[in-house]
Amino acid sequence: MKDIITIAVDAMGGDNAPHKIIDGIELHHKNSKKTFYKIFGDQNIIDPIIKKKKIDIKFYELIHTDERVKGEDSAFTAAKKGKKTSMWLAVESVKNNSSDIIISAGNTGALLVIAKLNLKMIENIDKPALSGLWPSKKGMSVVLDLGANIDCSDKNLIDFAIMGSSLFKSLYPEEKAKVALLNIGSEELKGNEIIKETYQKLNQIINEDFEFKGFIEGNHIMDGNVNVVVADGFTGNVALKTAEGTANFITNELKEAMKSSILGKIGSLISIQSLKKFKKKLDPRLYNGAILLGLNSPVIKSHGGTDYVGFANSLAVCEKIVKNNLIDKIKNSIT
Repeated sequence: MKDIITIAVDAMGGDNAPHKIIDGIELHHKNSKKTFYKIFGDQNIIDPIIKKKKIDIKFYELIHTDERVKGEDSAFTAAKKGKKTSMWLAVESVKNNSSDIIISAGNTGALLVIAKLNLKMIENIDKPALSGLWPSKKGMSVVLDLGANIDCSDKNLIDFAIMGSSLFKSLYPEEKAKVALLNIGSEELKGNEIIKETYQKLNQIINEDFEFKGFIEGNHIMDGNVNVVVADGFTGNVALKTAEGTANFITNELKEAMKSSILGKIGSLISIQSLKKFKKKLDPRLYNGAILLGLNSPVIKSHGGTDYVGFANSLAVCEKIVKNNLIDKIKNSIT
């Protein structure tokens, strides 16, 4: 376990960058004095901001570039523009072993392409998977793939199960990883041929790092009976967007109901503590930070629209992943 980890930070990606990026670093630094930040971005913009923050100068280095990947850039354009942008330089820092992990809140497609161009795949893994954290009744779950691969073979899905379990154990080392395949039903005969074949093969795998729990339907993901949910990128992305939309709908409708009448306002005052707990449970900032698994170095994608609190939480995910040796866990589990 490393005492000090180094995070390569693309400071120019996402909404309100670099302000929220530096604010997020300040918040994370307040709670962690064992992280060094290599910050890639426009020094002329960042310097005046960071000098006003309570970030010990011994814990960061600013690497200047005035080029960035824009949100509207295609992945191809970003890669072609590439080698002097803050995103590319941050990824390259990991490639050159100057940093342990890279984080960006910038263009997702560009980050995936630039990461795959610079970083090697882990041996015996064919495709990387984009994974994320979801809340459940019993804590947190890892869900993957969230959109990196539309078509997947049974081998890909088995690799995702192993990588997702390794990620879960890196984040929650005291808990047992429980894996399920996202499907249209819980019965063995449900689903397409690929997912049924994956089911049979996972049932035969003996792995002390995870327990295979079979199929799970979308309406049971948040029950918490499993904590690693595996799907192809098409299914996983649809599930993710549906869950995000539902959470936003519920919170917005609840706010409107509480403001719509005198009784609603009185009711909200009476149940203020319960409402605060409810709001916190659905706060997407607490689950911010998608992880690209399968590459030889860890890559974290922070949501572009999150604020500094969400970015700070992504930095905390970076710290846990490196300290608990995620990449080594995957390598030791993949055959």
